[in-house]
Amino acid sequence: MSALAILLLTIFCVNILCVLTMIFVERKKPTMIVSWFMLLNFLPIIGFIIYVLVGSGLSYKTKKMLRKKRLHAKEYEEFVREQKQLFSSRNITDNEKEFLDLMLFNLNNSNCSFFKNNFVRVFLNGEDKIISLKKDLEKAKHSINLLYYIFADDQVGKEIMEILVRKAKEGVKVKLLVDSIGSMRTKRSFLKQLSKAGGEIAEFFPPLFGLRLFNFKANYRNHKKIVVIDGKIGYTGGINIRDDHMGRSKRLSPWRDTHIKIVGNAVHDLQIAFFNDWRYSKNIGDSMNNLISEGYFPKLGTYGTVGCQIVTSGPDLPNQPIKESLLKMILSAKENIYIQTPYFIPDEALLSALKIAKLSGVDIKIMIPAKPDKKFVYCATLSYVKDLLSTGIEFYRYNGFLHSKTVIIDNKVVSIGSCNFDNRSFALNFELTAFLFDKTFVEQNLNYFNVDLTYCKKIEKSFFKRKIYFNKFTQAFVRLFSPLL
Repeated sequence: MSALAILLLTIFCVNILCVLTMIFVERKKPTMIVSWFMLLNFLPIIGFIIYVLVGSGLSYKTKKMLRKKRLHAKEYEEFVREQKQLFSSRNITDNEKEFLDLMLFNLNNSNCSFFKNNFVRVFLNGEDKIISLKKDLEKAKHSINLLYYIFADDQVGKEIMEILVRKAKEGVKVKLLVDSIGSMRTKRSFLKQLSKAGGEIAEFFPPLFGLRLFNFKANYRNHKKIVVIDGKIGYTGGINIRDDHMGRSKRLSPWRDTHIKIVGNAVHDLQIAFFNDWRYSKNIGDSMNNLISEGYFPKLGTYGTVGCQIVTSGPDLPNQPIKESLLKMILSAKENIYIQTPYFIPDEALLSALKIAKLSGVDIKIMIPAKPDKKFVYCATLSYVKDLLSTGIEFYRYNGFLHSKTVIIDNKVVSIGSCNFDNRSFALNFELTAFLFDKTFVEQNLNYFNVDLTYCKKIEKSFFKRKIYFNKFTQAFVRLFSPLL
């Protein structure tokens, strides 16, 4: 047998072994298995290396550790049980009846509480968010907890780090958790300033031996953006700590994003989401009761009128809570569905839901960026846009880079968070989305959407005729790998 024949046989056996592992050990979905199989065959050796580095699933040990580190408290679990009984009995206000089905779905599917009476402020760009965040950080007295996918050592990163270091020296408890892949370019010496000042830092899924090029969990990223100050003020949404998220990149300017500040009891669930990931990353076991006694969960009063549910998801869970909540929103819509997302790569369930909603007479408008940051992913996005245009769903290209992750239905509820409308966010990343219920607040976000439409161009079928590179072959090729993007 020739050397070439031996090589080809080895590659074939390795590919079959990888596929069998995906089927029987990792239990990946069929669409993902097909995508990986095509990659392994198109790029025999390179594809295998990519699979080993980023494709293998989370180990049983990792999933067990993540579940073990989740916070539990008898008081919180009792609160959830009481809410389930209350909402199931329909003993609620007339206003809550408007969104009862979604609220109850999130409660039963994700065990996430519904918190009333929150104040919520919306930020439409990074500069406004950072100005507000810096003011709140300066006022911190007890604790500052931050979790960011990207915390860069550029101008805005230095500004935030300077405040964190100073507050740590003043005795404020400061914790910073960053994603290892998202913050790959951030120098560790930059982050260690905080630990030297008395704060604490951690990496989510750190690489093997500290070498960032050898991270076997690179496909699973903590994409959340969470800040909790004194257990009272919370921030979440799509804006990272990096200059281009402030709109300072000419290539992706103007940068349109959405972030929120929450004051009220819903901040407790942001705090829980932070400590779940923090406890895993630091391998510590502080109980919920200990954290309460340390002042991380103070009693909060009434600050506003917005109802809120915080839903998290990740590859450690048996289901996909955020995707399922969005699916429920779409199927519940009677009048309109408005979506903003930088990446539009829905799976079959979401595609069917959108088609069903449109056929039921629902007005659907979906906004994507005109300036992509990832061209291959953008090509996949356009392939889905092209398919759905024939259904009557309207698509718009925002004149810049649109990084906002927002869904609005029927003037009843708006979702804002870190989760994109794609398989990576739904199945592979650790994400967080806030579902917000208040008629005035939803109308405010609907106005923002309508203003954004004035900076958009509607996508017509003629748009694709001008895209010479976007032919049937390209469309079919990118769709093969859409479950991995």
